[in-house]
Amino acid sequence: MEFELWWLLVLPLFFTLGWLAARVDIKQLLSESSQLPAAYFKGLNFLISDQHDKAVEAFVEAVEANADSIELHFALGSLFRRRGEVDRAIHLHLSLLERKELPDLQKQAVIAELAQDYLKAGLLDRAEELYKSLTDSRYKQPALRALLEIFVREREWERAIGIATELERMSGVPFRKEIAQYYCELAVKAILNNDSDSARAKLQQALSANANCVRANVMLGEIAATAGEHELAISAWKHIEFQQPDYLGLVANKLMASYRALGRMQEGLNLLNTYLQTYKTPALRSVLYELTLLEHGAESAARLARDELAKKPSLKTLDQLLQARAALEQSADTHLMQQTVKLALGNRNAYCCSQCGFRARHYHWQCPACNTWESLPADPEESNT
Repeated sequence: MEFELWWLLVLPLFFTLGWLAARVDIKQLLSESSQLPAAYFKGLNFLISDQHDKAVEAFVEAVEANADSIELHFALGSLFRRRGEVDRAIHLHLSLLERKELPDLQKQAVIAELAQDYLKAGLLDRAEELYKSLTDSRYKQPALRALLEIFVREREWERAIGIATELERMSGVPFRKEIAQYYCELAVKAILNNDSDSARAKLQQALSANANCVRANVMLGEIAATAGEHELAISAWKHIEFQQPDYLGLVANKLMASYRALGRMQEGLNLLNTYLQTYKTPALRSVLYELTLLEHGAESAARLARDELAKKPSLKTLDQLLQARAALEQSADTHLMQQTVKLALGNRNAYCCSQCGFRARHYHWQCPACNTWESLPADPEESNT
C-alpha cells in the first residue's frame, strides 16, 4: 500500500518535468527555425514537389542570405551532386575549406563532402586522398566503403581485399562473397600472365574466404581442362552441386567436353540427366538436348523435348521439338514452323540483375550496371515481351 502511495506522489512530478522539457524543446525549435532564411523553406517545398531547378535557386538564395551556415552549404552541395552538377558542388566545398576560422570538426565534414564530389566526378585519386585524410571516427566506416568502391573500380584487388577485411572487422557485416570474388579477379590476372600455379593458389584463397564461391571451382576446372587434366576438371565442376546447384548449367558443356576427351561420353550424359531430374534447371535441359541430338540422333532428342514440353510448356522447348521433327521428317512445313517459333523466340532470354534490373545476354559475375557481385541468376529468364 505504501508503494502505491509513493508512486501517486511521484507521478505528478514526472508529468511536470516532462511538460517543462517539451516547452524548452519547442522554444529551441522555434528559435532555430526563425534563424533560417525563408528561401530555405521555399527550397524544401520545391524539393518535395520535385521542382529541382527552383529548389537550387532557392537554396542558392538561402546560402547567400546566411553565408555562415555550413548546413545550408551541405544541403546545396548535395543537391548539386544529385543533379549531376558536380563542378558546382566541388567549387562550393572548396570555398568552404578556404575559410581559416573553420573548426576542425567542421573541416572534416567539408572534406567528407568534397570527397563525395570527387568520387561522383570520377576523380578517384583525389577522392582516395581525401578519404584517407579523414581521421574523425564518425567518417571511418563511410570512408572505408568509399575506398573499397574506388579500389574495385580501379581493379586494385589486393587493396580491395585489405579494405573489405577491415570493414568486416569494424562493422560486423560479412564481406566473404566479395573478398572471394576479388581473389578470383587476381586469378584471372595470373591466367593472363600464363601463371596457372599462382591462379590456382588465388582460387584456393577464394574458397577459403567463401566455401560457396562457385566461380572459383568453375575456374579451377577450366585451368585443369586447359592443362589436359580432365579428371581434375570434372572433380572441380562436380563440386558445384554441393555449393549452388543452379550454377551447374554454366559448366555443363565444359563438363561434357572433358568426359568426351576421356572417352566416357555416356557416363557424362547419365550424370547430366541425373542433374536435370534433380534440379530441373533450363540450362541443363538445353545442353542435354543438344548432346542427345548429337550423340543419339533426332528421335531421342524429339522424345526428350516432347517429355519436357508436356511437363512445362515453353517456346524454347517447342523450338527444340520442331527442330528434331524437321530433321526426322524432312518436312518443309515443320521446318517453316520451327523457323517461325525461333523468330518469335528471338533474343528473349536474358540474365536479369536482382539488384538493378539490368539485362545481359551473357552471364557476368559482377553486374555491369550496379557492380553487385553474383546478382545475376544462374539461368537466363525468358521475357514475356
